Amino acid sequence: MLYISTRGNYHHVTASQAINLGMVPESGLFVPQKIPVVDYANTTQCSYQELAELVLKPYLSDFTNNEIKWCIDSAYNSNNFDSNSIIKTIDLYQNMSIMELWHGPTAAFKDIALQIMPNFLQLAKKKSGNKSHTIILVATSGDTGKAALEGFKNSEGISIIVFYPHQGVSEIQKLQMDTTDGNNTHVIAVKGNFDDCQTGVKQLFSDVALRQKLQNNGFEFSSANSINWGRLCPQIVYYFKSYIDLVENGKIKIGEKINYCIPTGNFGNILAGFYAKKMGLPINKLICASNKNRVLSDFFSSGVYNSHREFFRTISPSMDILISSNLERFLFEVTGHDSDKVFSWYDSLYKNSQFTVDQNTIETINSTMVSGWIDENQILSTIRQTYDKTGYIMDTHTSVGVALCKQLGFTDCHTVVASTASPYKFSCDVLKGIENINSVDEFESIVKISELSSTPVHRALDNLRNRPVNHNRVIEPGDMEKAVLYIIDSLHASSKGQNV
Repeated sequence: MLYISTRGNYHHVTASQAINLGMVPESGLFVPQKIPVVDYANTTQCSYQELAELVLKPYLSDFTNNEIKWCIDSAYNSNNFDSNSIIKTIDLYQNMSIMELWHGPTAAFKDIALQIMPNFLQLAKKKSGNKSHTIILVATSGDTGKAALEGFKNSEGISIIVFYPHQGVSEIQKLQMDTTDGNNTHVIAVKGNFDDCQTGVKQLFSDVALRQKLQNNGFEFSSANSINWGRLCPQIVYYFKSYIDLVENGKIKIGEKINYCIPTGNFGNILAGFYAKKMGLPINKLICASNKNRVLSDFFSSGVYNSHREFFRTISPSMDILISSNLERFLFEVTGHDSDKVFSWYDSLYKNSQFTVDQNTIETINSTMVSGWIDENQILSTIRQTYDKTGYIMDTHTSVGVALCKQLGFTDCHTVVASTASPYKFSCDVLKGIENINSVDEFESIVKISELSSTPVHRALDNLRNRPVNHNRVIEPGDMEKAVLYIIDSLHASSKGQNV
């Protein structure tokens, strides 16, 4: 399996090379040259680990079977996750289930990919004989940062730098990142929104002169965001696992089509569902659920992607994104790998903050994708109604998905809603939804939710308030490169006794 650039501006690379690079150095994203089809029909009774082997092997063709198995077994075990099932598929209503993806070490769905991705990268470096010190650059809207820090901390030959929007994440998300230990972790708050963080990271990746300068001194950039194929492809697995769960529980028959509703901002999670569909999983529709920052739902309804709009800080902050990076991969796929179109659209986005796709592309999208958005009041009321009717407590992002499914009235087939974070991570707003209590103390709210749900506090958040803060740096968006160079300079000086 070789990987190609969405913008047709880079030579073909292997899986290990794509993972090592993170994104295309000249701008663009790596995608598989061909999407493999897998036989899922005989996978009932398969473990998550066995399904992961089935799904990942075709994409990692320059990894040996033993290497892939080592990556999977090292990541997906009961030490890292609540149990060996990794995810849980929960009945909610007669025709709706919840795919809980937050049973890993940081209580967010990003754990599933970021527990295995460091293993991919370590092996990829060895395969190429790469002895450079890898600098992982991460932009986060709240959850990716902590999951990446936990996955990469103390990794040999790797340092990780996480940028998050100052005052743009929950207090719990902030504390999760700022209290991270490890001898190779760096966390920096940026006075801006997620898009400022993401744009800054992309600019660092695309600065050829900077990359060459670092290379000359034994450093290189890579990414743990879903712009890196090694972060995205593991997410495909849990679509297969949740489908098989439904078959084993008698909710559907093998081969029966179902819908998946994904609350999304950066479009990575739902894109993994698209790849699962292309690999043969019988998915009817993918439902793209947006919050008040509805740039994606507006795009799918109009064909115009416009990032020049008001930015809202919402109670579902991980979705507060105006530039959805993985949409580029999706457009590349639905246009039949038309890199010229993709290049022109993203050149227009860069220059004019918007682009418009053609009618054929809109029609192809509509055959697969349904979209909509949910406002703040609907999020809270759906949390309350769901709790009152079922006793189930969900976070503010999951609520976006459940609310949209109800709004759209999907009853044609079974629908699975992705639950992307534990309700304990957004405790004040979840409690407000359940009891209409305006609590300002997230930790008191955690205790109350535990009482209401009769479940223990997620281990990622237990005693979080008492952990020492190890990171407290705040910078302007224009100072991101300076901050990165300062860290690299310190690393270089400690190892070589001189500056970059």
